[in-house]
Amino acid sequence: MGLAFTCRAAARASLVTAIMGVQAVVAQPAEQFYQGKALELFVGYATGGSNDLYARAVSRHLGRHVPGEPTIVVKHMPGAGSKAAANHIFNVAPQDGTVLGLLAATLPLEGKLGLPGVRFDAAKFNWLGRVGSGINVTMMRHDAPVKKIEDLLYQEATLSATTAGGPIYLFPYVLNNLIGTKFKIILGYPGSAQAMLAMERGETEGHSTAVEAVKLVHPDWISEKKVKFIVQYGFQKHPDLPDVPLAINLARNDEERTILRAVLSSAEVGKSVVTGPGVPRERVTSLREAFDRMVADPPFAAELTAQRVGVEPMSGKDLANLVDEIAAISPSMLDKIRKVYGSN
Repeated sequence: MGLAFTCRAAARASLVTAIMGVQAVVAQPAEQFYQGKALELFVGYATGGSNDLYARAVSRHLGRHVPGEPTIVVKHMPGAGSKAAANHIFNVAPQDGTVLGLLAATLPLEGKLGLPGVRFDAAKFNWLGRVGSGINVTMMRHDAPVKKIEDLLYQEATLSATTAGGPIYLFPYVLNNLIGTKFKIILGYPGSAQAMLAMERGETEGHSTAVEAVKLVHPDWISEKKVKFIVQYGFQKHPDLPDVPLAINLARNDEERTILRAVLSSAEVGKSVVTGPGVPRERVTSLREAFDRMVADPPFAAELTAQRVGVEPMSGKDLANLVDEIAAISPSMLDKIRKVYGSN
């Protein structure tokens, strides 16, 4: 009996020690915790393109604004339209604020839809903030038969794409299922840069990607009118494309408009940075405050402007509220969205 009591007392002492240790780690000031550390920023895409550009800009500037000034290393984890990286950050990575992610903007809706491969709850990520909006476009070669989006209601056009997930594939796919366009989407290209090269070589007639990706990789396509933008995916038109129609205006009734608003909500999520769901609140606050300082810092904006892209920030709090709105979509509407979304 004495031995049993001694064992129980020792177990309690060990538990108290462990709890005190955890509390000490959580209570550790951010500056002390981050001092000398190297943070990882996982990008759910291959190298090249606008996501890579934004991630590398964040990696060069965010650390200066985080207490303790840690370094930030970019790591690419493409796969399943960014779901591989999202699953890693949510389930595998340390939940201590040393792992960040720049993921597909479609993931909040895909998580709510419960698509195959989803092992995360997007609303439980800690959203740190948005660098820029995510307006995508579909463009066609200048010599392609299709000249405007309405042409796709009567004739087929091939698009190069990466995997069955993410905006590059998703937006034209949804238009096919909802509006009746006839995009033939050719999958298998490693990234958007390679898919654009395939279009340039004539392997396909067009491609869908972020406006910033075109401005970054092929600015001559715009200045020399080598491509024709036929539709853009967002709630508002990109300032550089005032004459290109919005996909949401193709809706023929209120139901289609509601479905397109849900799908195109990713344009508002945009190029955003997250950290894991279990990161202590104090560190999330420090990272959010650092993010806000970064996007307001002139050197950060100057670097992106020099790369032909801009800064359209949103705070982590506002971004989290947007993701919560997506999470609140009614079950009946989710069923309708699933019918056009497919099982990407």
